[in-house]
Parts: sequence; C-alpha cells; structure tokens
Amino acid sequence: MDPRFRTAFNAAYTPAIYQKYLATLSARLGVKFEFRNAETPVFFPAEVRDRFATAAREIVAQLRDPARLQRMRSAIPAQWDTPGMDADSSFTQIDLAVVQAPDGTYVPKLIELQGFPSLSALKLLSTDVWAEIMAGMPGLGRRWSSWFSGTRADYLDLARRTIVGRHDPRHVILMDLDPPTQKTLPDFVATKQLFGVDAVCPTTLIKQGRTLWRPDPAGKGLLPVRRIYNRVVFDELIRKGTRIPFDYREELDVEWTPHPNWYWVWSKNSLPFLDHPAVPRARLLSEFGELPPDPARTHVLKPLFSFAGCGVNVEPTRADIDRIPAQDRSSWCLQEKIEYAPCLRTPTGEGVKVEIRMMFLEPPDAPDPVLSMNLCRLSRGKLHGVDWNKDFTWVGSTVGLWADEA
Repeated sequence: MDPRFRTAFNAAYTPAIYQKYLATLSARLGVKFEFRNAETPVFFPAEVRDRFATAAREIVAQLRDPARLQRMRSAIPAQWDTPGMDADSSFTQIDLAVVQAPDGTYVPKLIELQGFPSLSALKLLSTDVWAEIMAGMPGLGRRWSSWFSGTRADYLDLARRTIVGRHDPRHVILMDLDPPTQKTLPDFVATKQLFGVDAVCPTTLIKQGRTLWRPDPAGKGLLPVRRIYNRVVFDELIRKGTRIPFDYREELDVEWTPHPNWYWVWSKNSLPFLDHPAVPRARLLSEFGELPPDPARTHVLKPLFSFAGCGVNVEPTRADIDRIPAQDRSSWCLQEKIEYAPCLRTPTGEGVKVEIRMMFLEPPDAPDPVLSMNLCRLSRGKLHGVDWNKDFTWVGSTVGLWADEA
C-alpha cells in the first residue's frame, strides 16, 4: 500500500526472488511449508499502520469490558471449563480487512478474532528473511520493522515472557495434536529455535496426581510440565475424538498460555457484543426473528468456533440457514458482508485483497495486552483460505512491513 516501496519492489521483482525467499526460510527452519507463502510483504504507510493499530487496540479494550466479558463467558462449555482462568487472554488475534472508504482512504473492518496463539515466532523470521532479500533490491535496502512493541529485541523479550514465563524452557511445552502433521509446524520449529520450547502431543503426557510429565528429549526419564503453550484447537480435538491423559476440568499444577477458556470466550462469539466503527454488525442466528431478505448478498454465515475459515458460508441462502437446527443456532452468527479493497498491486497490475492480523501478547508480568506483531494474508478469491486461492499467485501468508526510520 505504500507506493514508494510497492513501486520499487514490483520493478525489481522476479520469480527467482520469490524462490530465494522460500528456499531461505525453509532452510532456516529445516521444514517444508504446507501452506502458501505470498510473493511479497505488505508495505504499510504510517497512517494506515496507525489507523489499524488504533482500531485493534480499541476492539481489545471492548473485549475486556467487564459487562461484555461476563456475557461472553457463557460460551464456555461445561465439559471444557478449565480451572484457573486468568483476567485476559495472553494471546489475542484481531483480523482486520482492508476496505476503501468513500473518501478513498483505507480503513479497517473486523473479520474475526480469537483468544488463541498465531504464528508469533514464524513471522519474526519472515521479517528477517524479507529484510535480507530486499537488501539486494534497488531502493529497498533499509531497516524493516513488523512489530508494534519496540525493537526486534523488545518483541523477542515480550514473546519469551508470554510463552515461557518464569520457567526453564525444558519445563514448558508447546502442546498440539501430533505436531509434525500440523500445517503450523514451521512456527513450532521457529518457537523451538527462538525460545527453546518443544512441541509435544498431549497423548504423550503422563499424569501423576496434579502434575503432568513428559518424556525428557535427552532420554533421561521424565520432566515435569510447569507451563503449557496451548495450541490445541478444540474443534479438532472433538472431531478426531483424541483421548488425552487428563481432563480439562481437573485442577492441575500447571500454567496455561493462553488459558483454554479464552478459545471459547474471545472468538466469533464476541462479535455480537462489540460496538465499534470497524466492526460490521453481527448477530447470533438464534436472535433473528425475520431473516434478511437476501442473505447471500448482504451477509456471511459463520460458525462461532472454527479456524481457518472452516464452515464459513460467504453466500448463504435462506435454505442454507434453514438447515441449521434450532438447538445449534446459538453457535452461528450472521455478519454483515464487507467488500475488501484490491489495495495491493502485482507487477502486472492486478489488485490483491489484504487482511491484517493484529497480534497481542500479555505476559504474566504485564497489566494489559500489548499489540506486538502482525501477520497478513493476501487473497484474490472470495475468502482468504487456501481452497479459495489455490489457482492464484500473489496470495497466501506474509507480513506487513514499514521502514524503520530511527
């Protein structure tokens, strides 16, 4: 979006530059990517960066409002209600579409949010690699930033305190189901490189009393688990029927980051409770009396608890809505449709839509969530998911950058 750097990048771009980026990032991690990385970073003008950051912070402030929060807590299912819930989610993601206002400015519109981790380690390495690649491109040899929380070192310290807390990393695990098979494996590897935390499947844990133990990677018996960097997506756990050696309702001597209850509380379930210019109106399906006359044109139908666009219907017909049983309608919402701006131009002139994920961290010693990093997704399809963009180039995951003028 910053015309200075977009023009320079597009003028110098070749497929070889993209391949060099992919090869460098893959080699640094030692893994292959199962999701698509985009051909370019997004270049933020300062006014756009600040406008989106302000909106994200204001939305998080509404999420923390005690009256709203009390209503949102009703989303926690009894069978997954985990003891020891903290005052805020230590990880919060605010996904904002780039939309063009009538006066031509780019403004944010909330797509969804989650009280759950994102690619906090991988996006730092993505920034590093893009900076190295662009050092050899005319007009782009600058210091680049993608973090809102100070310098690169400041961000690393903030992320380390949020993930590891006060513990030895050997007693912290990144917990997900069968980590080597997850598409987010590159972030797991980056987390190990940056913070020394291993990715562990919960099925390998051993529970003795209130303590969870994991096999020592060095082969020296068992290590107690003191803190869990929680990456288990509940709908995947439920769908697969995976048996794990503890019950989430048990009192365990372990810290959570984030606490599992935030998966339910700060999610699409929160959308109907927000009131902000950047938030398109959303209502639970169960609260509708008369449905919109033409929902396929005006609304998007979303399940409240899903990831990566699973189950989202961007053109819901009355028949689609009618098929949802009455007892399930409180788990779906209708959100007013917004129109993404094709704000990023490829070297051949096509417009690309941009979604910006504003990533908040809150370590145990911080009083408030801190806007720390961003992740961007580029799309030329109806949605930003893989299935909607598999036949396009200049789509996929990337990071938003701006020149560090300090």
